[in-house]
Amino acid sequence: MEGPTPISALIHAATMVAAGIFLVARLFPLFKTLPLIMYLISWIGGITALLGATMALAQKDLKRGLAYSTMSQLGYMMLALGIDSYQIALFHLITHAYSKALLFLGSGSVIHSMEPIVGYCPSKSQNMALMGGLRKYMPITGITFLLGTLSLSGIPPFACFWSKDQILSDSKLYSPIFGGITWFTAGLTAFYMFRMYLLTFEGDFRVNLVNSYNNHITLYSTSMWGEEESRILSRTRADSMSNQIIGRNNSFSKEAFKISNKMEGLYKKNSGLVVTYPFFHKGSFTYPKESGKAMLFPLVVLGIFTLFVGLIGVPFFRSGMSYDILSQWFTSSMTHFDKKHPENWSEFFIDAIPSVGIAFLGILMACILYRPIYFLSQNVYHKTNPHMKIIMDQSINIIYNWSYYRAYIDIYYDIILIKGIRGLAETSHSFDQWAIDGIPNGVGFLGLFVGEGMRCLGGGRISSYIFLSLFCILISILIYYYSFS
Repeated sequence: MEGPTPISALIHAATMVAAGIFLVARLFPLFKTLPLIMYLISWIGGITALLGATMALAQKDLKRGLAYSTMSQLGYMMLALGIDSYQIALFHLITHAYSKALLFLGSGSVIHSMEPIVGYCPSKSQNMALMGGLRKYMPITGITFLLGTLSLSGIPPFACFWSKDQILSDSKLYSPIFGGITWFTAGLTAFYMFRMYLLTFEGDFRVNLVNSYNNHITLYSTSMWGEEESRILSRTRADSMSNQIIGRNNSFSKEAFKISNKMEGLYKKNSGLVVTYPFFHKGSFTYPKESGKAMLFPLVVLGIFTLFVGLIGVPFFRSGMSYDILSQWFTSSMTHFDKKHPENWSEFFIDAIPSVGIAFLGILMACILYRPIYFLSQNVYHKTNPHMKIIMDQSINIIYNWSYYRAYIDIYYDIILIKGIRGLAETSHSFDQWAIDGIPNGVGFLGLFVGEGMRCLGGGRISSYIFLSLFCILISILIYYYSFS
């Protein structure tokens, strides 16, 4: 994730998957003899899928969002292995590889075009809050990225739909709990994938929105989850746009900015209209450019595979039976739950309606929240219903904090492991210094002090020796007397 984008594409599409998922698949006959291990594998997969999806919801780094998406999809594969659907798990391994490689290389093309404009710092060139409208300037990258987004969201006829639909179906038949986890995760996947696409490729180029600011026009906030770090929303809005842009150096806030009366009237007059904000001195702005042929060729090739690679798992119906190429490559799973196979295309499409519906629901939520009209309606909605807006802001903050801080895993890791182990090491060092080494060192120093004391007492005068002897005898008599009297 932190390395070069082609390396990230290779790792997330093939290497990372082959290191874990394929290993479990190869050892599947061994794991299958241990039901408890299979149950544990399925739970690990389900938790990983859901956790990865929630952690991708509020990421503003383009590559980081895709990385957590990989984590979620690995959970899908592991869950399929745990419920004895290893053929489907390997099928999803194949379809996910093409889609995720396409998305990572597409993000690399975007980053390559953003770097000359915002600088060669990953916090800027990979920040989706600074992007927007790139489809107009990078059409091939935008189209191929959209193909990968549709595939990972589970929209037919793209690759990941065929494998994910079967995982959703098998998990629901295996257990209602696993079914609920996978279906909810599928909706989250469609939501955060289209969130990334809309923030990156739709709307206006937001770097120029910031640069075009003056005192005569106000701008909308670009994303409710696009600021630098989480903060609790204030009940009082900012008095001026200049304080947001100049004072805090952050125009990408969860708060909606106050809009002018003219813009508000335009919104009320044209309800549902997507408002495009005017720019000043357009000629002075710099816009991203499409990448070169060397970068676009892999995108086109992977886009074609994303369209057609799912056909290896598509059933072909003949004489009431279904056949697919995938069954010729992998032995079918012997699941212990009753699995219904469609007998014709109409039955197959009817069975696929729920999974496609949950994907479209996630896409619809993303479009409602991240279309440009949303940012304008935020201002009007705050004026008309401020109390409800405060409640929504608090709910959004809970979700945002959980996702942005990566489920607080890093915080707990720092508190429990880093600080805990460091405190244990310091305690062990103190015990070793004062107890283990202190006792022998103390005995040595005690002998030295006793010897020095005896040397001082032995001055060579007989009268001193007699006085010391009499003093010791007197002390002994007193102790004896008081002890036995």
